[in-house]
Amino acid sequence: MAELHELSAAELGALYRQGAASPVEATRAVLRHIERWEPHLEATYALDGETALAMAQASEARWMKGEPASAIDGVPTMLKENIATRGVPVALGTAATELVPAAADSPPAARLREAGAVFLGKTTMPDYGMLSSGLSSFHPLTRNPWGLSKNPGGSSSGAGAGVAAGYGPLHLGTDIGGSVRLPAGWCGIVTLKPSLGRIPIDPPYPARVAGPMTRTVEDTALLMEVLSRPDARDHMSLPYQRIDWARLDRDVAGLRIGLLMDAGWGTPVEPQVRQAVLDAARAFEAAGAIVEPMQPWADRSMIEGVDRFWRMRFHLEMCKLPAERRDRVLPFIRAWAEGAAGLSGEAVFEGYSQTLNLRAATVAATQPYDYVLSPTAPMPAFAAELPCPTDDVTRPFDHIAFTLAYNMSEQPAASVNCGYTGGGLPIGLQIAGRRHDDLGVLQLARAWERMRPAQRAWPQPPR
Repeated sequence: MAELHELSAAELGALYRQGAASPVEATRAVLRHIERWEPHLEATYALDGETALAMAQASEARWMKGEPASAIDGVPTMLKENIATRGVPVALGTAATELVPAAADSPPAARLREAGAVFLGKTTMPDYGMLSSGLSSFHPLTRNPWGLSKNPGGSSSGAGAGVAAGYGPLHLGTDIGGSVRLPAGWCGIVTLKPSLGRIPIDPPYPARVAGPMTRTVEDTALLMEVLSRPDARDHMSLPYQRIDWARLDRDVAGLRIGLLMDAGWGTPVEPQVRQAVLDAARAFEAAGAIVEPMQPWADRSMIEGVDRFWRMRFHLEMCKLPAERRDRVLPFIRAWAEGAAGLSGEAVFEGYSQTLNLRAATVAATQPYDYVLSPTAPMPAFAAELPCPTDDVTRPFDHIAFTLAYNMSEQPAASVNCGYTGGGLPIGLQIAGRRHDDLGVLQLARAWERMRPAQRAWPQPPR
């Protein structure tokens, strides 16, 4: 029988209903497991066992009265550190931040607290979330549990590592260019980058979303039920829509699915990744879906424009910091931002325009299909110490060619494990859908979960 720290949120909820386990027992089990793993992974920030056990005791009392707040009441949960929880400083992964306790819960944290989730603490991120890496000027280096010499990805780095390592079944990250999908792909877990505005967030920003990170599609759906509830603080949020997130079963026969193996720019797809994604596409085809190869719709000029716009945005923020705090920012990120110092207003505006061009091209190219399959990333997990796979400040985004487009177009996209390299590293399959079809993307992810070969056992802490 699986130990409590190995169970999904759905499995824990069933045990709570039966009286066969309690939130306190589950929380203690997860905290003990984190204690074994954490010296090797360094994936947590503000881990707070005392508060977690107090929340678990309150949940246990609700279950004993038969009055749980939700299906995830009492489930151990962790949030990325840029998702504010009252009383905890929002460090943003950087030594440049002044650590002031947050005055209130952000919208996702508020929904989770209302639902009775047990907050274990926060998970790590790189400086300002500006890297696909576990490298940070504030935290020790976060590593990948599938191989401690490897990177978990980012910017939801601690969440990706934590889910794979068993730091509780429910985690929440954020994504503006691939920051939940990339660590999900490199850590072998499930995530959904929802349509922009589906999960209210504060502060909102174009392309920025919060997204569940779990081991199963079912647990991701449980989180979406809670997180998609309305919050007026997000002026960009979608009108609340009552969705039956538990309705995950779907026949894929007859669905028209695009297969994108060349993003048009960025790092070429490595052979082992290519083969795993092609095998997944063939499985969908065998199940009756119509799978058609797609031509790339993006090009290098688009990402160079996005890069210029993002550099200037971040450069302006860096200029607001006192020099002594600015000097604490990770050197790679400082150098990247400083690359915008000489840009003209015309160059920055043209860069912004490329974000809209990428949006239009993505919507047009994907519209003929019900869903699109692609690699999540063109390579498996890279060296833990690197800020990005290229380690090149002039081309820091070459690995996000498959993920970035769906942030710009506001379309939902999931990552689900689809295989392993010869060295045992996970390979992510990205499943994208039309804007607002978040449930459909999860349904296709669930279909793949049932079709794929048996998965390897989750990594265990070194003895």
